[in-house]
Amino acid sequence: MASLKEIRTRKASVASTRQITSAMKMVAAAKLRKAQDAITQLRPYAELLQDILVSLGGSLRDDNHNPYLRDDEHPEKILLVLITSNRGLCGAFNSNAIKTTIHRALTTYPNQMLEHDLYFAAIGRKGSDFLRKKGYNLVYSNEEIFDDLTFENAMAIAEKLMAQFVKWDYDRIDIIYNQFKNAGTQIMQEEQFLPIKVPDPEESGGSSLASVDYIFEPSKEYIVEELIPRSLKLQFYKALLDSNASEHGARMTAMHKATDNATELIKELNLEYNKARQASITNEILEITSGAEALKG
Repeated sequence: MASLKEIRTRKASVASTRQITSAMKMVAAAKLRKAQDAITQLRPYAELLQDILVSLGGSLRDDNHNPYLRDDEHPEKILLVLITSNRGLCGAFNSNAIKTTIHRALTTYPNQMLEHDLYFAAIGRKGSDFLRKKGYNLVYSNEEIFDDLTFENAMAIAEKLMAQFVKWDYDRIDIIYNQFKNAGTQIMQEEQFLPIKVPDPEESGGSSLASVDYIFEPSKEYIVEELIPRSLKLQFYKALLDSNASEHGARMTAMHKATDNATELIKELNLEYNKARQASITNEILEITSGAEALKG
């Protein structure tokens, strides 16, 4: 059994840790509320934009000149964009995203891996550190975006990816990130960013906008040319917002569990301390009694 001093020292250490995890939980909860509001406010707009794309599905399929529409049946150069966080202490948030990315690379694009035509881009320090450490072909990293997550900053990264796709640097660009559902649940998403997938009204669940006969002004072609880049930038911004909200939700949950575990451990240490103290007192009483008996003898 550990000594009383050792138990007291350990109990003080656990109590200090509990204080830190409790503070981190409250900070994460405050940040989560702001991040959750941002993603929930953006989703209706993103869904409506998707409905408009569905209604223009025929025009998209007939458009052979748009640089973002391309036959991707046999892509050669692939870019996987991994979105993680800059900091840890958020449970399996980062590890799940990294595992999903590597699994997609090995199972979906094994030939490109062998031919060294598979490239990686990392948004967030945890992802970039892992890819760089393991020697993967990391061509781009950004660790500052989450310090000031705005549409303008996200748009700059999206435009960079779009420009590289137009220049045929890559034949396909995929995004892997955590989609926010609630504070305790994040869903891994693997989305094709470029070339864009032409929505099919039948597969979209019968969008209410798909069956409407619109009069387009100035023209359907002009609207398609303007809508596709806007949709791509919004899709990328939405992925960043989802990942940001998921990170804070995962951290809040992880710190809540850590605080509860620390509380339980302190209870166990108190019980152990009381048992050790009782044993120590009992030994002292036995020593005193033995000494008294010896003096009588």
